[in-house]
Amino acid sequence: MSETSTSGIAMATRLFRNARLVTMADPACIDPVEKAAILAVDGRIAYAGPEADMPKTAPNAELIDLEGRLVTPGLIDCHTHLVHGGNRAHEFELRLAGASYEEIARAGGGIVSTVAATRAAGEEGLLAGALPRLDHLIAEGVTTVEVKSGYALTLDGECAQLRAARRLAGERKVTVSTSFLGAHALPPEFKDNRAGYLALVRDEMLPVMASEGLADCVDAFCETIAFSPDEVDDLFSAARHLGLKLRLHADQLSNLGGAALAARHGALSADHLEHTDEAGASAMAAAGTVAVLLPGAFYFIRETKLPPVDLFRKHGTKIAIATDCNPGTSPLTSPLLTMNMAATLFRLTVAECLAGMTIHAAAALGLAGDTGSIVSGKWCDLAVWDVDRPAELVYRIGFNPLAARYWRGE
Repeated sequence: MSETSTSGIAMATRLFRNARLVTMADPACIDPVEKAAILAVDGRIAYAGPEADMPKTAPNAELIDLEGRLVTPGLIDCHTHLVHGGNRAHEFELRLAGASYEEIARAGGGIVSTVAATRAAGEEGLLAGALPRLDHLIAEGVTTVEVKSGYALTLDGECAQLRAARRLAGERKVTVSTSFLGAHALPPEFKDNRAGYLALVRDEMLPVMASEGLADCVDAFCETIAFSPDEVDDLFSAARHLGLKLRLHADQLSNLGGAALAARHGALSADHLEHTDEAGASAMAAAGTVAVLLPGAFYFIRETKLPPVDLFRKHGTKIAIATDCNPGTSPLTSPLLTMNMAATLFRLTVAECLAGMTIHAAAALGLAGDTGSIVSGKWCDLAVWDVDRPAELVYRIGFNPLAARYWRGE
């Protein structure tokens, strides 16, 4: 059903009633608003709160009775490598049998194998391969997902990855944010020409990403096995000149000052962060750079160095969490398991886990003005759960209590 605005434009109007509402407007508060209602007009929230306080302004709204279920913002997976070719299950078997990462890499495995598979897949193959992974995320309440390139490492291949990522939004009711990760690794053909590859990324790839609107952000892997802080600094300066937003894989395996580097450039987020020091945590808080923690990768590669959660709390650094879905180090497509891992491995609270996959994840993508909490003016992105307490979303393992999912009110 619909009603007409004062401008004469017909707008779809839905009234969700009988909800137990966790708005995440205050990231620290997960106490449900009982007997709550949400009014959505043309996909955006016009009212959210106690039903008794709702203005009587929608007599023709379609009524949806949520039957007392718990409602949270739709989940946001703010760090994935969802679009790629092939998988690395065989390498997983080899590692279990005792093969080292170096031995696998010398035999043509590791990221080189994913690069080869991604280049061979083509845009249609990449789209087809990504859809089942996206469907798993959607089935657990995800309404917004970030997708990175970085597994083709050629101009045409990186564009194909990002075009496939953009097309996901046309195949499913989901918001897709894209990140260009050309500085992920050195492609095989440039193994002896590091400067040449970085020049290609900076001078040829970046302008195309900006001019064709393929990437919302530019990302890089700042690490001893990837790219140095100076190399990333040069790339980020070029990206900022083109008006592109920034994110950074930082301090995962060592402390190269990646968190502080991200903050210095005003990056939306720095991700991984196991080795970040207090200076990095403080700099991120001052810059508004979100700390994105990735417990799936920590678990999968058997890391032992915990990210400095207490430092982030001390300085007020926002904490988000994400699946890091990728073929090599986190083949994870469950946001619910991700929250459980963040709690059990990193000792995040239930409120921190929920904020980490809603309002703080939205901030990590620069989308907090549109999604991540259930407040007036934002998109009506909702996850409806068959649980009694918010803690059940974090506590239970292998359990999916999603009753319904609404993206922009639908």
